[in-house]
Amino acid sequence: MTPEKKITRRRFLGSAAAAAAFTVVPRHVLGGPGHIAPSDKINLGYIGLGTQGLRELTGLLPNPEVHIAAVCDPNTDSTDYVDWSRHGLRNQIRKFLDNQAWGEGVDGIRAGREVGREIVEAYYAGNKPSNSYRGCASYADFRELLEKEKDLDAVKIMTPDHLHATIAIAAMKKGKHVVMHKPVANVLYEARLAVETARETQVATHLSAWSNRNSIALVRAWIEDGSIGPLREVHNWINKPIWPQWPACPTETPPVPEGFDWDLWLGPALDRPYHPNYTHAVFRGWYDFGSGILGDMGIYSLWPVFTAFGLEAPVRVEATPSFTCEIVDQVSGIKENKVSFPNASTIRFTFAGHDNTPQPEIFWYDGGMRPPTPEELYADNKEMPASGMMFVGDRGKILADFLGNRPQLIPEQKMREHQGAEEAAREREDRNSAWIAAFKGGEPSPGSFESVKACTEAICLGAVALRVGRKIEWDAASMKITNLPEANELLYRKYREGWEL
Repeated sequence: MTPEKKITRRRFLGSAAAAAAFTVVPRHVLGGPGHIAPSDKINLGYIGLGTQGLRELTGLLPNPEVHIAAVCDPNTDSTDYVDWSRHGLRNQIRKFLDNQAWGEGVDGIRAGREVGREIVEAYYAGNKPSNSYRGCASYADFRELLEKEKDLDAVKIMTPDHLHATIAIAAMKKGKHVVMHKPVANVLYEARLAVETARETQVATHLSAWSNRNSIALVRAWIEDGSIGPLREVHNWINKPIWPQWPACPTETPPVPEGFDWDLWLGPALDRPYHPNYTHAVFRGWYDFGSGILGDMGIYSLWPVFTAFGLEAPVRVEATPSFTCEIVDQVSGIKENKVSFPNASTIRFTFAGHDNTPQPEIFWYDGGMRPPTPEELYADNKEMPASGMMFVGDRGKILADFLGNRPQLIPEQKMREHQGAEEAAREREDRNSAWIAAFKGGEPSPGSFESVKACTEAICLGAVALRVGRKIEWDAASMKITNLPEANELLYRKYREGWEL
C-alpha cells in the first residue's frame, strides 16, 4: 500500500475535505478570545517592496488572519525611490510602528526588501512578550522564494506590471493563492494565460483594485428606472499621469546601484542598460514595463462598469494619442515614439450587443483631456471637473466622480425632482476580507482574475491601439486583431531567453 501523503498546513487551509475530516481546537483554548491559532493563519510571501508595497504592507501586517513569512524584491535597501510626497511614506511607517525615530537621518525615500523585513520583524516583535522577532526570510529572486518557502499558502505581488503574470503563474503552478496589485498583466496574452492558469490550478486569486465601495449599482438602478433613458455612452476621465512620459529610451548608461539586481528587475523584458528612468514609480510610462494611466487608474473606475453592465471584451478600440515634436537638421517634425505611452490620449471602446440590445460605448480620457461640457452643466453655471465619470442616455445624463461615486442627475433641477433609489449607508470596507475568505476555502473572491478578465483585455487592447495609432477590430474568440494583422504581435511580449511564458 502506498503511504498516505503528508498534508501540509497550506494544503489543509485550502481543502474543504480536510476541513471536514479534522477537528480544530477552538481558538479560545489556544490563545484567549479573539486569538487566531497559527494553523488558521494564511502564511504569505510578500513580493515587491517599493513605496506602494511598503504602504500596503503596513495595512496588512495587523490582520490576525495573515502571517507574512517572507519578503522579496530585487532591490536590497536604497533611498532613491520616487513617491507622491517627500516624507509621506516615512511618516506613515513611523506612525504604524509607533516609532518617531524610524528613518531619522535618511536623506531620500527609502524602500527595498530589507526595509520590508525590518518593518515586518519590528511589528511582530512589538506584539511578543520578548519584544523580539527574527522570523521573516528575505529574497532577491521570487523563484528562490517559491522554491525554498515550502509552507507558504499564498503570495502578494506588488511589483512593476511587467512581472505580474510571470510571478503569478509561477506561484499558481506551485499551488499558491495569489493576491496582486493591478493589472493582471500589461500584455494580453499574459493576462489570458494567468486566468487560464488560475482555472487549471484551482487556486484562489484576487486583484486588489476590486472594491465594493462604489456607486455603480446605484447608477444602474437609476438607469433601469428610466431616469436618463437607455444608456448609450460612459465617459471616464482623469487629470493624470503625474510621472514623466519620456518619448525615447535614455542613452546614458549610469552604473547599476549597489544592492540592486537589474537582471531580476527586468525579468522577462528584453535586455537594455540600466537607467533610473525605467524603475520605481516611473515604470508605468513604458510599454514594456507598465500599462499607462489606463492600467494604473482605469482598472479602478472601469471594472465596476464592466461588472454592472455585463460588458465583455470590446469588439473595436480606437485611440487618439498626443505627440511631441523635435527639430532635426533644422527641420521640425513629429517625434516618433514606439516605447512609451503618450502624455495624453482618448480611447473609444465599442462592444457587441446582447440579445439585440446595444451596449454602451466607453470613452476614456487622460492627461488633461475630457469630454465637452454638457449643456446641463452650462444650465447650472458649472465647469466640468478635472476627473470624473458621466453616463449618457437618450433622455439625460448622470455625472459622478472618477470612480463613479457621488452620482448626480444633471442639471440640478432634475436631481431635485428625482424619486428613484437612494444609496444605502455602507460599512467601512475591509479591502482584504474577500481574498482572505477565498484563500481559506470560501467562495471565490469577487475580485478574482476571472472576474476582471474582460476589463483587463480592454486595457491591454487600449495600449495596442495607442501604439498603432489606428482603430483595431478585435475577435476575442480567436484572440486576433482582424483588420490590422501586424498589430497582433503587440498582444505578446518579446521574452528574454529563459523567461518565456
